[in-house]
Amino acid sequence: MCGIAGFCGNPLNWRENIEKMNKRMYHRGPDAGDIWASEDANVVLGHRRLSIVDLSQNGAQPMHSASGRYVCVFNGEIYNYRRLRDKLLKEKKVAAFRGTSDTEVLLEAIEAYGVAETIKHCKGMFAIALFDRQTGKLTLIRDRIGEKPLYYGYVNGHFAFASDIGCISVLDGFHNPIDTKVLQLYFIHGYIPAPYSIYQNIYKLDAGCMLELDAPYQEPKISTYWSVRDVAKHGQLHPFQGSRQEAADELERLLKASVKEQMVADVPVGAFLSAGIDSSTIVALMQAQSERKVKSFTIGMEDPAYNEAVYAKEIAQHLGTEHTELYITAEDAKAVIPKLSWIFGEPFADSSQIPTYLVSKMTREHVTVSLSGDAGDELFCGYTSYSSIDRIWGKMKNCPYGIRRFASSLLVGNPLIKKNQILQTKAYLLGAKSPEHLYELSNAQEASNLQIALDKTTYSYKHNSYPYGALRDTQSIVMLMDMEVYHPDDILVKVDRTAMAVSLETRVPMLDKDVVEFAWTIPLEYKKQGDEGKLVLKDVLYKYIPKEMMDRPKKGFSIPVTQWLREPGLREWAEALLDSRLIRQQGILNADEVQRIWRDFIENGNWRIQIWYILMFQSWLQNEAVRNG
Repeated sequence: MCGIAGFCGNPLNWRENIEKMNKRMYHRGPDAGDIWASEDANVVLGHRRLSIVDLSQNGAQPMHSASGRYVCVFNGEIYNYRRLRDKLLKEKKVAAFRGTSDTEVLLEAIEAYGVAETIKHCKGMFAIALFDRQTGKLTLIRDRIGEKPLYYGYVNGHFAFASDIGCISVLDGFHNPIDTKVLQLYFIHGYIPAPYSIYQNIYKLDAGCMLELDAPYQEPKISTYWSVRDVAKHGQLHPFQGSRQEAADELERLLKASVKEQMVADVPVGAFLSAGIDSSTIVALMQAQSERKVKSFTIGMEDPAYNEAVYAKEIAQHLGTEHTELYITAEDAKAVIPKLSWIFGEPFADSSQIPTYLVSKMTREHVTVSLSGDAGDELFCGYTSYSSIDRIWGKMKNCPYGIRRFASSLLVGNPLIKKNQILQTKAYLLGAKSPEHLYELSNAQEASNLQIALDKTTYSYKHNSYPYGALRDTQSIVMLMDMEVYHPDDILVKVDRTAMAVSLETRVPMLDKDVVEFAWTIPLEYKKQGDEGKLVLKDVLYKYIPKEMMDRPKKGFSIPVTQWLREPGLREWAEALLDSRLIRQQGILNADEVQRIWRDFIENGNWRIQIWYILMFQSWLQNEAVRNG
């Protein structure tokens, strides 16, 4: 796990600029750091290293291939690098390796087979910058699902890229304005979907994509080398033919293989354990394949409505792990809030970012790598929202769209409907023309959310340009939409940024290429029946943990934000950020709409998640003002 950065176009003070970028991402790699520049300094690469595999100098980056043709900076892990190394040796493509790092294997494989063929065979999480000294081409590559971040764009006319958007903002001449066209999307989701960022001319490279840039480094070409949408379509056309038990057996085999590969490291490894199905499955499979006690970590809260630590402890005792838990207070959590805008670099408002940071901080005191159970809901139909969308669409679809659209437009504008948030939401959803559109509208929740930003223009993105009928059933459609947007742009961002803020590498075994591709072949009835989801995943888990130990309502990994915002301290912080005079002076948000939403919460108890979205945006904007002096 590391941080990468670089730029093209021979700007002035290139050494000072790359050193500033490296310094900004020191937390991503505190063990070592270095830079490389081409002979004319037209291409400059920077790297910060968190040593995980091959702790010697042989694993240092930027790294050259043996021939000297390629130079690379690499963030992440290639889990099957040992098999690739053996293949290169067997085929005599390489006489010997200098060290034992996956970066060296990656470079020699590219030398032997080319970029496209090598990436096709790499299993892992990665953000790669590769410079071909022979052709002058720079190539950026991001992993299939988007575990590792990769930003790119233009600053003062020069191409730049980095693992952290904050690294780009420290470059000389960075005056990229806020891109107000992304704010409609931000206030719907609480994050900015790829390929956009908060700044104009700065983008996220989409998951499964490759960017190629030739001199004079002005016109990038972006291509897709792997698509979860194509995988899902293929899976439905070629479904698994065996029984549910046979599906569970195959899933167990693939998950065990993924977990075994992801436990490989030259530093201590552990796992998050939240007491849910997903993390419990990962920890169970780790312990089943480990000769030592697996180190597991959880955090708890004194409020029983938000505490799963007691259940996590029971699971840890049953599995025999070496378990560590930390009970956090409201003060512990509140102390994290001022750090969030620096950690994420742009507005990000999933409030579970706070406990995720705290569990990462505790975990880093004991290990350098932690496995996570993320992706179980999106791959195995775990969210209750999937049933809700299916149920709502089932009631709506038989009424002609034209009639529904007309009725929706009438009802949304009705003053009586506006007074009732539930009725207003139903009226808003009535205008959906497909399951995909219904899910898009349900994320927006209600039309008034689109009134928070002054700029009402917005960008097309994966949800509002989604092809209708991509998959056969509503719940699979919604799972796929989450895998393309919510999972990479919310869940994986949250885990990567909070963990890397404390120099902790996180790995997600369920996102293994083979696991993901198999999951999409599993029939929906093996995943969900009625409102119960993740059936086939539970079939795996119950081989290791008794069902009665897991058979309870999930509390989720959350904090009582609504309670805290009413209490002294945090309420004053919030009201200072939401001050109407300040918001009018900034000229970005609708001060009247912000005040209406806030007063409705304080006076009537009507909580809307957009309150947290607004607060995180205002907090980021405040820090942006400080950064700009």
